[in-house]
Amino acid sequence: MRVFVGNLPYNATSEDVQRFFEEAGCEVTGVKLVTDRETGRSRGFGFVEVADGDNIRETVDGLNGKALNGRNLTINEARERAPGGGGGGGFRGGDRGGRGGYGGDRGGDRGGRGGYGGRDRGDRGGRGGY
Repeated sequence: MRVFVGNLPYNATSEDVQRFFEEAGCEVTGVKLVTDRETGRSRGFGFVEVADGDNIRETVDGLNGKALNGRNLTINEARERAPGGGGGGGFRGGDRGGRGGYGGDRGGDRGGRGGYGGRDRGDRGGRGGY
């Protein structure tokens, strides 16, 4: 079972999160904390893989709202990403249906929208320009 964990303290480590779940009786098979690509700092959320077992859903549900290092966590079963989901634009635009950023050349090849100053349409019906 894959579990979303939000409102994590920015100084929490994978080991802290694993210990938190194990103390509640969960068998943790993996922890992935999401970090900022540029700075490497925590973004305050992550995902935990727990082994299926008796009453695991009730145990995980019972952890929602519990505190870790002074912050009440948001915990629920992770939802899978929608297929073909688009990436965000960023400064020069995305390539999978996301909106192009400021000055994006293209709206993406799957119907995204070019950003401010964008020049052309995406390959699958996107809109160019502001």
